[in-house]
Amino acid sequence: MADQPLVNVSENTGLGTVEIAPEVIEVITGIAASEVDGLYTMRGNFASGVVERLGKKTHSKGVKVELTENGIVIDLFVVLNFGVSIPKVAQKLQENIRQTLKTMTALEIAEINVHVVGVQMDKEDTEETNE
Repeated sequence: MADQPLVNVSENTGLGTVEIAPEVIEVITGIAASEVDGLYTMRGNFASGVVERLGKKTHSKGVKVELTENGIVIDLFVVLNFGVSIPKVAQKLQENIRQTLKTMTALEIAEINVHVVGVQMDKEDTEETNE
């Protein structure tokens, strides 16, 4: 963990400094995103799918955080419910994530990019139409 960059969130006040690991930002982002209506799930990789099947929820699934010269860039990979307004849900995701991170960490985020990678069809509706 020593080779990983940390985000310094406080000025040195004589008491010490506060640094936040990018993984913490990923977890906060994942939890904030899950609070938005219209989100079905976040896209993860194979490893996070296996971990979830074993009973542990991964809140950072579908979230990528980059520390750049311009600030913090967050990429969010989501699957939305069918029938929702994609632009409205994406904007709500961006607003909720930005507000939650500002409240919890006092960090300003340079970008929050929402990548819609799928739409989840309602299983009950598709079964009814097949009959």
